[in-house]
Amino acid sequence: MLHSVVKDVTNAIEERSEQRRASYLAKALQAAEQARNRAHGCSNLAHVMAAQSDDQRIIMRQGGAAHIAIISSYNDMLSAHAPLKDYPDQLKSALYRYGASAQFAAGVPAMCDGVTQGTPGMQLSLFSRDLIAQATAIGLTHGVFDGALYLGVCDKIVPGMLIGALHFGHLPAVFVPAGPMRSGLSNPEKAAVRERYAAGEASRDELLEAELAAYHEPGTCTFYGTANTNQVLMEAMGLHVPGSAFASPVSQLRHALTDEAARRVLDNTRQGSHFLPLAIQIDAKALVNGAVAILASGGSTNHTLHLPAIARAAGYELLWEDLAALSQVVPLLAHVYPSGVADVNQFHAAGGVAWLFKQLLAAGLMHPDVYTAAGQGLDAYAREPYLQEGQLQWRDVPSSSQAESILRPTTNPFAAHSGLHLLVGNLGRAIVKTSAVKEEFCSIKAPVRVFDCESAALAAYANDQLHGDFILVVRFQGPAANGMPELHKLMPLLANLQANGQKVALVTDGRLSGASGKVLAALHVTPEAAKGGLLSRLHDGDILEIDTAADRLHVHVTPEQLALRNAVQAPVNVPLGYGLDLFAAQRRWVGPADQGASFLLED
Repeated sequence: MLHSVVKDVTNAIEERSEQRRASYLAKALQAAEQARNRAHGCSNLAHVMAAQSDDQRIIMRQGGAAHIAIISSYNDMLSAHAPLKDYPDQLKSALYRYGASAQFAAGVPAMCDGVTQGTPGMQLSLFSRDLIAQATAIGLTHGVFDGALYLGVCDKIVPGMLIGALHFGHLPAVFVPAGPMRSGLSNPEKAAVRERYAAGEASRDELLEAELAAYHEPGTCTFYGTANTNQVLMEAMGLHVPGSAFASPVSQLRHALTDEAARRVLDNTRQGSHFLPLAIQIDAKALVNGAVAILASGGSTNHTLHLPAIARAAGYELLWEDLAALSQVVPLLAHVYPSGVADVNQFHAAGGVAWLFKQLLAAGLMHPDVYTAAGQGLDAYAREPYLQEGQLQWRDVPSSSQAESILRPTTNPFAAHSGLHLLVGNLGRAIVKTSAVKEEFCSIKAPVRVFDCESAALAAYANDQLHGDFILVVRFQGPAANGMPELHKLMPLLANLQANGQKVALVTDGRLSGASGKVLAALHVTPEAAKGGLLSRLHDGDILEIDTAADRLHVHVTPEQLALRNAVQAPVNVPLGYGLDLFAAQRRWVGPADQGASFLLED
């Protein structure tokens, strides 16, 4: 039986989105009819086939066979994307064996928050998601494709590709990941060196050696940040070949799963065994399944931005209140760093996504009756892939957890509450993730120290100016102010202060994502300071309260006093050399965090 809250949230999304969803489906149906009846001129088709091999030209000229687009985020600068280099050729070969053709339709930009953290380049990170959606659309706009394969992994890339794909929702879609790098230096050991470096106890050479030992080969980073949360989300929404999320990039299993992605997308085309346009596949049930999987696994706070934006692209309005309602009944079943010490490879070995989904489905916390790339409902994603004499097969996962320090059943969770909280109060609305925060640090009432940028807070720490219990407020970090950067570098210093006996927390209209750890952090504060939010009226010494038990964010200053204060204006500072001035329009038109912080909003 489906859990009543899961049912109620799904119904609420459907009801409030009825007109928007109907309009979206009507557009997708119209696009499907146009695609069915497409008639390109000879010159158009000649341009399409000019660079194709003779074999591919024959397939395309004969007609009747599916023609598949490949969209990729490959680059060889970033470890997560490097394994994608050979995927297009592999997929084309697999499709050719089935009598179909394919073309590399577009490459999309892929930047890494790990590289840009603490630099002005981070201000383009969230905006890159919507740019990726636009780039995806450009690749598909030639109108010659019957389906698409999306090769992406990391933070903004998968959500951006999915948003773009949903605007071509008449086409079937399968997402093709690359998998995590093998485990190197453990994430807790890496974090410890970072904290020692922030405290001046480790040299830069020592820090670099630790980082290189952690990030040491092609593949996704092994901590459970946004990149790996993306993979769980794609499984939960049925957009992967089942079990694709965390197979190693260098394994034969990964090669077989990639080949299988080609077969699956063909099955779902109009020329295949069952036509499944993406517009039909991604419905309210799929969105709720994605949300539940993120909550139960302790996933990235970035998805409180991505899920509303993805939902909107599919014609739905998904609210933070929906996530908060689900969070009350979805237990925390996984402890993966930063919530625990295990990395995603250990999570995968312990049973991983398949074992997690089996638990959630049995407890009625996920919709089983959904459309998926596998065409078999979500139960297909509660089984694990393996190779038998070189052939890809799936098998049941063990009935009990292989490592209860990493994965637990719904009958014995790490916590009955997933850990994601929506805080509401006179300061606005904010997101908190407590899955990695000790209970004694989950609430705080203390004076604030207010800074208008991350670098000013870092300087105060370096100059030994952060004493006693306090809440660090870093404002003017919202989407309209500067693109909503992640404030990774604040975590080691706050962790050091907390370890030394100070009670501390962070409040910001910026982001934190995979850096969300053992320090309480209220993120994505909306309205943001640059849009007149009360963050812009806070003064050093104001008493602020974060109460995750009551889901409350409250500044203890009277409305009369706040009204008498002048709002501080956002600093005007666009650093040179990072192309930030090219994104002025995005800063001007971007929507609020609780609507996905997107500049692609439509009425």
